[in-house]
Amino acid sequence: MQRNITKSHILIAVGFITVLVLAYGYFRESFSSINFCKPCVSSEKDLFELENKSDEINNKDKDGQCEKGSTKVYESWIMESGLKYAQPSTLTGRTDVNAVTNWNAPLVWEGTFDPVLIDGIYKKMDPRIAVVVFAVGKYTRFLQKFIETGEKYFLVGFSVTYYVHTDRENEVPKVPLGKNRKVTVVSVPSANRWQDVVLGRMKWATITIEKQIRKEADYLFMMDIDSVFHNRFGAESLSRLSAVLHRGYYKTTPRDAFPYERRPQSKAYIPAGEGDYYYTAAVWAGYLEEMYKLVKYCYEMSEEDAKNKIEAVWQEESHLNRYLLTNKPAKVLSPEYLWSDYDKVSPDIKVVRISQLVKNYAEVRPNGGN
Repeated sequence: MQRNITKSHILIAVGFITVLVLAYGYFRESFSSINFCKPCVSSEKDLFELENKSDEINNKDKDGQCEKGSTKVYESWIMESGLKYAQPSTLTGRTDVNAVTNWNAPLVWEGTFDPVLIDGIYKKMDPRIAVVVFAVGKYTRFLQKFIETGEKYFLVGFSVTYYVHTDRENEVPKVPLGKNRKVTVVSVPSANRWQDVVLGRMKWATITIEKQIRKEADYLFMMDIDSVFHNRFGAESLSRLSAVLHRGYYKTTPRDAFPYERRPQSKAYIPAGEGDYYYTAAVWAGYLEEMYKLVKYCYEMSEEDAKNKIEAVWQEESHLNRYLLTNKPAKVLSPEYLWSDYDKVSPDIKVVRISQLVKNYAEVRPNGGN
């Protein structure tokens, strides 16, 4: 009798171990992604924020410790109690546009989110927002309207710093700013070609992030200064990495007609038959460290191209699109988030949040627009 019980116990133990091994093999990728970076946790954070800290693994170095100047908690999806907003529906919404990508990321349009709710959630997290713009040469003339309208429409009620990179510091206007909002001027050299200004943005943005912004922000926007805000541009734009659909190619353009870099010699090369969307480089955003990686990537790849005596067809925009092909954005923003005064507004664009201005390129660009 004792011998039979022993065999049974052995068989049960073997079976249990087998189940554990199979379970580990199936779920081991999930297990390996669990990581806790305690030095990043501020003692003043409440328990709800700590439980919802979503990006700890991005703020650790090779030894598992947190980097100096690592940013604060990101999306926690906790709102203030008592916030009033409309009841969401599972059956009604926008039917004229697609609101989700094929990798299941939100594709953000007016009517696909509740502005009161989304701003309420993010305001509880109290993120610090950096806006990096370049006003080199005659482009300083666009600073006034950009900042004035930004104060009226861009992430109102949030902490925002405009990092103005310019070679004409004395031409940066004094614009009245809201609470917890400021302008920081960063001196950069002049350029002889507009293409050099574009490519130089990635270099100088990388340097400014490393030296200063990393200590002062949680999210970062790269934006073109020759733009004006027209309507609310809110927290629905925030994510790990947010990219904006280019207004010229978002409807029926086949991917092989996108203006990707098609020369294999360039680091921005995207072959025919590949690609998701065509993204603009005039507005893009994300977690500070994710944007740092992307900005630095565009800079380094442009440098590699220069060594090989080639320049991507649309400079950093080409490298941006190449990066996002394999590093999918967490949110895709519709062309509401960057339209152009050159174009008639399409019926599917219910609101223009920011738009690029009509200008005389031959007059404002250092090499006459060529």
